[in-house]
Amino acid sequence: MKGTLTQKRQEQLLETYKKAIQTRSYSNEEEKLAKFLQTVMLDLDFDEVHIDRVGNVVGRVGNGPVVIHFDSHMDTVAVSDEEEWTAPPFEAKEVDGMIYGRGSVDMKGGLTASIFAAANAKEQGWLEGKTVYVTGSVCEEYCDGVCLENFYADHKLVPDYCVICEPSDNVITLGHTGKVQARIKTFGISAHGSAPEKGVNAVYEMAEIIQRVENLNKTLQSTPGKGTIVLSQISSVAVSLNAVPDQCEIYLDRRLRLGETIDDVKKELDELVKGKNAKWEPGTLVMNSWTGEKLVYKPIHNPWKISMEDPLTTASIEAYEKTFGHEPKKFDFWDFGTNAVVPVSLGVKTIGFGPGEYKLAHMRDERCDPNQVVQACEFYTNLIKNLPEEKQK
Repeated sequence: MKGTLTQKRQEQLLETYKKAIQTRSYSNEEEKLAKFLQTVMLDLDFDEVHIDRVGNVVGRVGNGPVVIHFDSHMDTVAVSDEEEWTAPPFEAKEVDGMIYGRGSVDMKGGLTASIFAAANAKEQGWLEGKTVYVTGSVCEEYCDGVCLENFYADHKLVPDYCVICEPSDNVITLGHTGKVQARIKTFGISAHGSAPEKGVNAVYEMAEIIQRVENLNKTLQSTPGKGTIVLSQISSVAVSLNAVPDQCEIYLDRRLRLGETIDDVKKELDELVKGKNAKWEPGTLVMNSWTGEKLVYKPIHNPWKISMEDPLTTASIEAYEKTFGHEPKKFDFWDFGTNAVVPVSLGVKTIGFGPGEYKLAHMRDERCDPNQVVQACEFYTNLIKNLPEEKQK
């Protein structure tokens, strides 16, 4: 079907998409991309554009009471095998109709598409009663949602609707899994390696807990409706290489399916350390954004799913039909975490939709069909138009 974007705007969108890929933006290194996107938004006649305290680039069009927020993270994972790529990861080269590059899927397509969609909605005159914010957010790869916690708090903002532009192969995505990350520490008594009987080895103390983790994961995976648990890191502390370790630590990643709760996971963690000289704690991560601001991430999030009857869902279906000329053939549910955890925790109606096949994210030869980027922009524009002009009770 004929879209609302002019040929010139489509070309500008794809050129911006390619330049975004060419602008390396590893986590904590998003400054150059943020400033580039700030210039893009200004050139597109956004009503307000700025880079906020933690380094998110923020654009606004409209000033109505209904607030719609499109979020995409600017940061990407690093490239460690550049010489093995089919096309260099920071050239945005097109090969067989696909744009190759780090961030081509995760998630500079959704990022640039949402920027151009907001500008397009303004040009079309579809902002009556609405305010649209577009954010390019920081540090998502390490800290799901912390950037949005700061954005909402600093702007004293709670949107009515939020669209997470993560890659979904342009399929409407209704929710995603939850996550609990935790550290378990065991404690022993240091002793010389020649007299281990005088000490207590914290690694041995941990060994049974590790076996419990493995058994728990087997149980979870064999039980319908349950998630997973993975031991992702292990370390020990000893006064020297010829001493009995007096501390050992593991890091666990527990994914929750719908129906599972944080309380369920806390009980599991209690059972893992039961009877051992051990304790568990949330796997809190502390880091600084590119502006130097401290970010504190507590990885404890429930799974979520929006109702099919929700106004945001029905407006999304209408936008999809307008964009693609037919009803959605399927809906998705992400098995990974996103910045959605923050708006969802605030009661904000939230969906996911973005260009690119998410299974190609973080991989060598990450690549995306540029036609999907244009289609996503049309979808976002139609969604802005379709959402109610008045606040819902």
